[in-house]
Amino acid sequence: MWGLDLLNALVTRLLFVLHSLVGVWRVTVVKNEPRYWLLALLNLLLLLETVLTLKFKRGRGYKWFSPAIFLYLISIVPSLWLLEMHHENQHCNVQSEGMSQNMSRKEDFNQTRKPSEHIHGVDDIIETARLFVNNLSRVCETVWTLGLHQTFLLMLIIGRWLLPIGGTITRDQLSELLLMFVGTAADILEFTTETLKENNVRNNPGLVCAILLIWTWSMLQFPLDLAVQHAACPSSASARRFPILFFCLYSADLWNIGISVFIQDGPFLVVRLILMIYFQVINHMLVFFAVKNSLVVVLHIYRLVALALAARASLQDHSQGPKTERSRQAQSSEGERRGWEGEAREGLSLPLQTSPVTSDSHSSP
Repeated sequence: MWGLDLLNALVTRLLFVLHSLVGVWRVTVVKNEPRYWLLALLNLLLLLETVLTLKFKRGRGYKWFSPAIFLYLISIVPSLWLLEMHHENQHCNVQSEGMSQNMSRKEDFNQTRKPSEHIHGVDDIIETARLFVNNLSRVCETVWTLGLHQTFLLMLIIGRWLLPIGGTITRDQLSELLLMFVGTAADILEFTTETLKENNVRNNPGLVCAILLIWTWSMLQFPLDLAVQHAACPSSASARRFPILFFCLYSADLWNIGISVFIQDGPFLVVRLILMIYFQVINHMLVFFAVKNSLVVVLHIYRLVALALAARASLQDHSQGPKTERSRQAQSSEGERRGWEGEAREGLSLPLQTSPVTSDSHSSP
């Protein structure tokens, strides 16, 4: 079991590093400056975390928080920021035609070769790899950026799945957490792609920075495991107070509501409303997701009120429980006392009834 945890920990972190390096490579291609390869040094933090985790935790995760996911965010998010800030409208159709021409040249090259040359399959593999890399480098910037966003979210979900379970989280809680991540990933992807593709937004660098800042803030929910773990309730008398009892009973629900309202749906709703009202950016997808965010926020507030009422009722039951128990004990003691008094009275009345009989029996000869 320890070997499987070790393998999963190493493979997951290796995938994180490779994906981060692809993002850095794309930034150097777009900027055409080799100095951006220095962004790859951010992966040293992930390598250091890997060594410490393997040494002290034997590859297993931590409680409440995943450092590997957090350091992966640190290594890949700056590259995505640079790509989005350097976004340019390119003609992807022209570049796709160039890719098709390269592929046709490869086919002609293979057809003109002699049959004896096909024995050397290594040359074919090298030529295919070279053309594949050239075609990837010719893909337009918008397609590359969208692909990095999509694979980034997939890597977060798959990587969290592959990482060994640590702390007090169970497999059932992990599956619930992954389903939550899948649901939020679609909204996050739409938030960046649909809003940033608008010309009114793209031509405003300050607005682009604000959108990317909110997008980065929403990424902080992925390293957290708080939404599926329940807090341990103390058995002391102080736990009878409403705030402590409320948090103990519904800690996972409260974390889920807080993450949704303050990290994702709430900020996304504010940004979308500003885009529609102030910047006059209106389309059917923006309106739909704004309505979706507003419904989620309202339903979470409704659930928060329902949980508060349930906790209040539970607190009243706890407070009335000792009173009811004391009244029952008082009633039982009162009944026992009356029973003893009745028995005592019956015991005293028996000699009074038998004494005349005994006296007559002794005096009758």
